[in-house]
Amino acid sequence: MGSPHAQGRHELRELKTVSVSFRVSPRFKRALRRAADAVNRTQTNFLETLLFDYCDKNGIAIDQDDSDADDGEKAKK
Repeated sequence: MGSPHAQGRHELRELKTVSVSFRVSPRFKRALRRAADAVNRTQTNFLETLLFDYCDKNGIAIDQDDSDADDGEKAKK
């Protein structure tokens, strides 16, 4: 059946997407590509799944209406 938050994850994906850019080492990029390929996922979907699973397991709430989602500085306050 899946995670109890699977429906919430699906709802988050339906919202408009935003671009995120950050630099990683070549080793990280190779590992990401190989890990995503191994489970037949896109790299973005693989990272998104890891992050949401981590948040679920560690009690980190993800607010679907988080207006600060695209502004890291506001979210830190």
